[in-house]
Amino acid sequence: MSSSTQHTPALRLQQLSSHIVKKADKPSFFEQVQGAPADVIFALTSSYKADSDARKVNLGVGAYRTEEGKPWVLPVVKKADHIMVEDDNLDHEYLPILGLEPFRKAAVKLILGANSKAIAEDRTGAAQCISGTGAVYTGAHFLSKHYPIKNAACYISKPTWANHRAIFEGVGMQVLEYPYWHPATKGLDLKGMLGTMQSAPNGSIFLIHPCAHNPTGVDPTNDQWRQIADVMEAKGHFPFFDCAYQGFASGSLDKDAYSVRYFVERGFEMFIAQSFSKNFGLYSERAGNLTIVARSVEVKNRIESQIAKAQRAVISNPPAYGSRIVSAVLSNETLYGEWEQNLLTMANRIIDMRKVLYDELVKLGTPGTWNHIVDQIGMFSFTGLTTPQVKVLKEKYHVYLTDNGRISMAGLNSKNVKYFAQAVDFVVRNH
Repeated sequence: MSSSTQHTPALRLQQLSSHIVKKADKPSFFEQVQGAPADVIFALTSSYKADSDARKVNLGVGAYRTEEGKPWVLPVVKKADHIMVEDDNLDHEYLPILGLEPFRKAAVKLILGANSKAIAEDRTGAAQCISGTGAVYTGAHFLSKHYPIKNAACYISKPTWANHRAIFEGVGMQVLEYPYWHPATKGLDLKGMLGTMQSAPNGSIFLIHPCAHNPTGVDPTNDQWRQIADVMEAKGHFPFFDCAYQGFASGSLDKDAYSVRYFVERGFEMFIAQSFSKNFGLYSERAGNLTIVARSVEVKNRIESQIAKAQRAVISNPPAYGSRIVSAVLSNETLYGEWEQNLLTMANRIIDMRKVLYDELVKLGTPGTWNHIVDQIGMFSFTGLTTPQVKVLKEKYHVYLTDNGRISMAGLNSKNVKYFAQAVDFVVRNH
């Protein structure tokens, strides 16, 4: 072999480096992709964790915290977990596409009530989903493909949980808003809500929180629910309930399900997204359910079949652990009773924190009216604080909350509630 054709190691390395450089010079297929903004809540939590100030308070994350500011594993969940560990019949085989059947049936019974006429007539169906988010998505995807009114818009509350808009727009549906929060009264804008329902095209889809509205904590009264049902029935609208806090809001599973059960009594067809993250503390297990109330058994069966087809393509089948925990508790009378007590523990602590915060603001003489703090319900309170005031709370007081003034009441405890009230008093007086 001549010297001119010999490839020394140094030469081969040079050629390889040149080849790599040439490849790197080529533009990526994804050059035009823009970076997405960080999720508000997760970014807020990251900022809180990075803050070294000992006084810092996290009022952003929507998860229950104990008086010590720690996550709480429900005692009844621990018991159910132990039962599962000792059950030699459990395995890790795939669940059916629509999920664990005992879980699905128990979830439907929980939201509709044991004596529901729709259950008795077998007009109810269900699909186990990836928590409440997955349940909303599953229902939205079905509606985008099969809702009979073409180009029907989905109306969401203003303000609302941010994922509602993202989910429905993500499946190609138009998203509009209906008034919900009344800034002057810091309560429900019933007139605006009903007005939008009346002016919306017949057969529109309305996404509704049955209890513990996120982010405002404002719920309609029973009489107001009847007025809402009257308008929706007259206009032929489709109700899509998103229920993330049953039992967690008031401490009563039945009270928190009133609106859903009332609409069923009125004869509505509907979807109900259910999450067991909050009321079971199973945040990371993503146990959720989409309950279907149809006009007939046949329609229900066809809806389930289409959802199963779609779910097979997206997740194939849902995870087992969280649904087994929920199913074990809901199907056992003793565990169910213990769970109700766990719910009361969480609900009452949050109710107590509302009262303490209100009393502190009144004691300080903080300008404005603060009765909405105790009038609202559930995990969140829409304080009425402005974005500039929130900025000062973060920078001066190391208190982390969303820019719209929403706070998670679960983040307050006897050690920080007075400090938070003093911080609010300062920003209200000075900004």
